[in-house]
Amino acid sequence: MKKSIACIICNKGKVLIAHRNPTGQMGSRWEFPGGKVDDGETEQEAIRREMREEFDVDVTVHEKITEGKFCHNGKDFALEAYRVSVAHDGIEKKYKLTEHTEYKWVDINEIPSENFVDSDLMIYPDVKKYLAKEK
Repeated sequence: MKKSIACIICNKGKVLIAHRNPTGQMGSRWEFPGGKVDDGETEQEAIRREMREEFDVDVTVHEKITEGKFCHNGKDFALEAYRVSVAHDGIEKKYKLTEHTEYKWVDINEIPSENFVDSDLMIYPDVKKYLAKEK
């Protein structure tokens, strides 16, 4: 089974979400940053690589929050969500985007009203519970 990772990045009570480029099946939808885990790569290595490639930012990987399973193009995937810290918030010094058109910090309760990718919506209840414990 292939693995994907979702980065749950929080700052001042808000969560970072990103708007995908308008290509592919999930194009033009919002998501938690992340991506596929390459063969021979750990989840933590994939998170650091994806965030460098897609946002040009260094991150610190913390604990796993939750996991789920989904099917994409007939292939089964495990999606693992990790708590991640970023070197900076991307506001004063903008992130350099390669796979997204924009990003923003939102309240976790706003996510269901965004056009969010299905796989991330599947783990959303667990992420919301996890973040509620932190307050």
